[in-house]
Formats: sequence, structure tokens, C-alpha cells
Amino acid sequence: MKILWGIDLGGTKIEGAVLEYEDDFRVIERFRIPTEANLGYEHILEQINKLVDLLKEKTGLEPDSIGFSTPGALDPTTQTLKNCNTTCLNGQTFKDDIEKILGLPIKMANDANCFALAETLFGVVSDIDPKPEAVFGVIMGTGVGGGLVINDKVISGRHGIGGEWGHNFIHESGGDCYCGKVGCVETVFSGPALERYYASQSGSSMKMKDIVTAYREDNDPVAKETMNRLFSMFGKAISQIINVVDPEVVVIGGGLGNIDELYIEGVEQLKQHIFNSKKVETLFLKPKLGDSAGVFGAALL
Repeated sequence: MKILWGIDLGGTKIEGAVLEYEDDFRVIERFRIPTEANLGYEHILEQINKLVDLLKEKTGLEPDSIGFSTPGALDPTTQTLKNCNTTCLNGQTFKDDIEKILGLPIKMANDANCFALAETLFGVVSDIDPKPEAVFGVIMGTGVGGGLVINDKVISGRHGIGGEWGHNFIHESGGDCYCGKVGCVETVFSGPALERYYASQSGSSMKMKDIVTAYREDNDPVAKETMNRLFSMFGKAISQIINVVDPEVVVIGGGLGNIDELYIEGVEQLKQHIFNSKKVETLFLKPKLGDSAGVFGAALL
């Protein structure tokens, strides 16, 4: 039996979990505290140390190592964080700094990779296929990200950006992306991107959940156009992953992953781009672990 410790470092909260693991896992303790990123990098390190101390106190246990889910990626060459939307983390030697503070070795992976790993080993994928060769985990919400698991192992890649489909070019109409490029997947069909598109076509603003409702009620042509944009661009974008990696399963997390029509209309659009005579056998699944996936995946590292 193993005791696994994981920390999910988010923009607004930091969650820690201690798991008991053998053939399955049991949560011994979970706890969250605010990130308070506005107070800067050193404060985030202090918050993590505080959280670990709280978990030690609550469990009476001491970790040998801790897995971390982070909002960006560790650059293998510079050993600094990059691509974090919590921008004060970028350029920081986070792994070295937190290891010194905690006095422990840590393992790190991007949050989307942790999501994919957790759903593969203990989530929806394990319920369907206990030994998949390849799983692609998608997060579609405020941003768009992805994580790749091959033979139960996270693939971070030479540059630490394995699975990052959200910053591939998909269509110039997405406009400028914070990453410095134009027309990234994230700028086209993240939740905020679709809301911007609706506003640009209708002249009025509407939240994504209301756009979905209007689409289903079939009383708003711009809502229908916006949703069709989601389906068509998703099909085109996910085809890039299917054609290169050909995973058995794609798990779709984030707010947009709750849209049932995506699994029908989005997959129908994929048929136009897959290199398989328009035949799609990939399983597209909703996640099972909810917002637990990040911290569980971190522990499983």
C-alpha cells in the first residue's frame, strides 16, 4: 500500500490531497486554500508550504515526495515554468524553489496532463478500457488545453509542451492570442472566444450557458451560428490529434465538455477531416472525476 500526496496549483485556489493507494485509492484528506496570486510568486510558495503543513497536521503523516499539477509547463532546458496564465510563475525556478522549501523531491506536470492521467488510471477511461495505449485529455473552458497519456505515462515532450493543442493554429478569425500567435484553437472556441464571437455577430453579449440554451430552443440564429462554429472548429482541431496520435479515447473536461451535442455534432464534423474514410471509432467521453482530476493526477505522478 502506498500513500500518495498531490498538489493542484490553480489561479484562484491550491488544493492538496493525500491518497491511500493499492488496487484502488481512498482519499485520506483533501484541503483547499486560496492562491492569492496577486500577492506574488513568493507568497504562492508560502501558501503551498502552509497547505502541506496543514495536511501533515490533519493526517499525522509525512510525505516522501509530492506530485504537482501546474497551470503551465516546466521547461526541460531552463528548468523554469512557462506558459502559465498565473503570469507571476513564468520564468521562475519553481521546482527547485519548492523542493528547497519543503525539503522533498517533487514531480510536476501540466494540469491537462494530470487530468488525462487521473481519468486514464482511475476515471472514466479505466471503466471502459483498463489498458488503453493512448488517451488524449481535453480541457475546454476559459482556455483550451490538452494532455497526452501513452501506456499510462504522461508525455511531456522535449520542450515540456506535450499535448498542447490549444495553441495550434486553427482559423485567423480567432484573432490575437496571449501566446503571441494569431488564430489559436483557444482564441476560436474557448468559452470566452465563443462569447466574443456571438457578440460580434449579434451586437449583444450573452453568456455561454445562455447561448447553449438559445441554440437548443432554436430561437436565436446567432446562437445557432455560434454553436455550429464550436462543432465545426472542434472537429477540425481534434482531427489534428486523431490523425497524428490516434488515441483510443478522448476525454473532454471543462465547461464546454458538458455540452451533449459536442459528442454528436462535433464528432460528425471530425468525419470530414479524419484520415480514415470518414469513419470515427475513437471514444469521446465525459470525465468522471470532476474537479478532483487535477489533484488526483498530481498524486499519481
